[in-house]
Amino acid sequence: MSYLRLEGLVKRYDDFVAVQDCTLSIERGEFVCLLGPSGCGKTTTLQMLAGLVLPSAGTIMLDGEDITRMKPSSRGLGVVFQSYALFPHMTVEQNVSFGLEMRKTPASKRKKRVDEALELVHLDGSKHRYPSELSGGQRQRVAMARALVIEPRVLLLDEPMGALDAKLRDDMQIELRALQHRLGITTLMVTHDQAEALTLADRVVLMNKGAVQQVASPFEMYESPNGRFVSTFLGKANVFCGRSRDGVLEVNGRTLPCPIDAPEGEVDYIIRPEKIRQTENSALVTGQITGRLFLGNHWLLHVDTAFGMIQYAQINNGIAPSPEGASIGLSWECEHVRVVARSMR
Repeated sequence: MSYLRLEGLVKRYDDFVAVQDCTLSIERGEFVCLLGPSGCGKTTTLQMLAGLVLPSAGTIMLDGEDITRMKPSSRGLGVVFQSYALFPHMTVEQNVSFGLEMRKTPASKRKKRVDEALELVHLDGSKHRYPSELSGGQRQRVAMARALVIEPRVLLLDEPMGALDAKLRDDMQIELRALQHRLGITTLMVTHDQAEALTLADRVVLMNKGAVQQVASPFEMYESPNGRFVSTFLGKANVFCGRSRDGVLEVNGRTLPCPIDAPEGEVDYIIRPEKIRQTENSALVTGQITGRLFLGNHWLLHVDTAFGMIQYAQINNGIAPSPEGASIGLSWECEHVRVVARSMR
């Protein structure tokens, strides 16, 4: 039996369905990311789990216990919000201790657990400082310590690094993953950041318009998206409308290489930019470069072809690619192609 199970969760606001039929199983110690665009239902799902929002339908089971309608304070969950929600008039130590005080933990045990939590997040030397005296990264660590000090059954993170700058966010991602590994705590995090989900998660739950689109490991979801939305939201992808029949797949009247298990009928033909190569001979398609984006370790070229615009990623080997306006040939292998029925999302 899964440690945490969401079964058929639904949340309606009058005629608007924020979350529809969300079913998800999470194992003990797993790190799962709810990923998706704004308004997809990921935060509402987290709030239902935390007890801050009551589901319209469905159940939430935690370690064999039904917590669907249990009070938030009785669920034993740690929550970290994007805003950190620290008390400005309290010191770091007082902020972290607050949850234990509400649980009437004896003072001697409280001090020991607060010290341990602050040491975990490398803030043991800042216990007497106030939030206004801390950097954004330090405030985020205080919020993390406050959630961890109560020894939660599950740690819930709602865009915890959304307010940090890019460099600090990268550093905190590494620290968060290392901390979660060390503690072995079951963690569910909401994010709209693809790179964050790919970096941190054991599994990604991609949502759109209130529904779960795909659940998979980051690698599996990236390499084997189950439809157009997943392929274009998680990373970049070229998606062509085609038709498959008797093992032959055509796009705009041209035959393209495809896997032997490609579905029949109207399909979406998906190829990632980095799986494409430039070639002078035996090109599948030729086109004209209409744009070049330099991204440090690679270039992203926009090439106008008979299939439409193709994004092609070229590794930065120290030599600039062909200029805009140049004609180039492109090719790729069938094992790098993903073909899905167009009726799929």
